[in-house]
Parts: sequence; structure tokens; C-alpha cells
Amino acid sequence: MLKFASFLVASLALALPVKAGNDLDNLVRIEVLDGGPTTRGTHLAALRLTLADGWKTYWRAPGETGIPPSFDWRGSRNLRDVAITWPAPEVFDANGLRTIGYKHQLVLPVEVTPAADGTPVRLRGRIEFGLCSDVCIPGTLEFDRELDPRAGRDPAIAAALAQRPYSAAEAGVTSATCRLTPSADGLRVEARIRMPSAGGTEIAVIEPGTPGIWAAATETRRNGGTLIAVSELSSETGGAFALTRSALRITVLGAAHTVDIRGCGAG
Repeated sequence: MLKFASFLVASLALALPVKAGNDLDNLVRIEVLDGGPTTRGTHLAALRLTLADGWKTYWRAPGETGIPPSFDWRGSRNLRDVAITWPAPEVFDANGLRTIGYKHQLVLPVEVTPAADGTPVRLRGRIEFGLCSDVCIPGTLEFDRELDPRAGRDPAIAAALAQRPYSAAEAGVTSATCRLTPSADGLRVEARIRMPSAGGTEIAVIEPGTPGIWAAATETRRNGGTLIAVSELSSETGGAFALTRSALRITVLGAAHTVDIRGCGAG
């Protein structure tokens, strides 16, 4: 719980309020890209955030002081489900702190499942996110677009999909196990992943996959063909919690590629 409190203090210390009006417009612009229907009966689209020079935004697991993005799709029409594909992010180290995200722009592909076939889908909602340069600020942007069932493929969406992480099978992962042991703040997770190198200095990120559980920064090292990643998990309320290994998500960020590993066995 102490590490979680330290994370909140660091984040709040860097956060400044965003003023209404053109101040946020000068830093970031949002568009909805239309990628047309798929052969699965879904519709491909994307949210594109274009950032001012020197600013970055964050990945879903933003690191030590980042602000994770959140989405509200409740203003949409004829929408049953939205599946997000996150392009592989970058790692930023500044002032002894590590954050994970994107600079210049983020094209975030979304695959939309309509509630009813043959009826137009209106993608309307809002994104809450963080922006960071010399300071970090929270922001909110709204989006609204009716998707065109006759639209063709969008090259920006295709490029973003091509930047998705490798699956465990694509990356040659042969096994992934997790050892869970009690710690002062909750649970210590030690993941051992047998896989070829992802290139350069690898950084693993462990996501609990359970609401209300927070993961501290991961310590990563390699022992031959095994990547070892260790993190501390704690509850936001400070209480006891249960953890399911199959819900854990481990992302390995390397110089050559990124790997997305879903779940791990008993270690």
C-alpha cells in the first residue's frame, strides 16, 4: 500500500489542471478514423490523438507517474462491443522515473461490434487521458462520428495494427509461469518466461487484470533463455485480495519487438 500511495503523490505533484477552451486544443487534437466493415461483421475505426511537439501521452499501463487513459462510449448508438488494439508503446526515462506511452501521435484501432446488423453505428464518447512534457496534465476530449458502411480501409489504421505486439506464439514463448508469495504490501509476483530475446534491454510490465489491484514497477532481468520479471501487487484499499494467474498480462518491451503474454501457470 505504501508504494501505491507514493505513486499517487508523485502523480498529483506533477498534475496541473487543464484550462477550458483553446489551451487543450493547442496541445492535442482528436479525430475518429473510419476503416470500414470487416468480413467478421464488425466495423474498424480508430481514435487518433495528434500531439504538440514535445508532448507525449500514455499507454494503458503508463509506468511510475503516468495517467492511464479511460474511455466512455455511452453516447454511442448501435454499439454492442468495442475491442481496442494497443500499438506497441515506447519507454521514456526522465528524472529517475520510467513512463510508457507515445509521442507525436497515437492511432488507437477499435473494432466495433454493432448491436443490430444493417443499422449505422455512431461512435460517440469521451477519453480521459494524461499529457506530459515538462509537466503532466490530465485532459478530456470528446469524439463523435457516424461510421460509413461503405468506407474503405484507412492506411493509418493499417499501420497502427501492424505495430501491435507479437503474441506469445509469434514471439516463440515456450512457457510462462508465475510464483505468488505474500509480501508486506500484498503479493509478490515472480514471472519466469522462456522466450528468445526481444532485443536490447528488455522491460517487462505486469498487469494484474483485476480491478482495484495495482502493480508496482517491474524489475526485469534475463538468465539465458529465461526472462525473469518481479513486481509487487497491492490493493488500492489496502485490504486482502485474490489474484487469478490466468488474468495476469505480461508485456515484454524490447528493441526489436514487443510481446503480449496472456496468463501464466503456477511457478
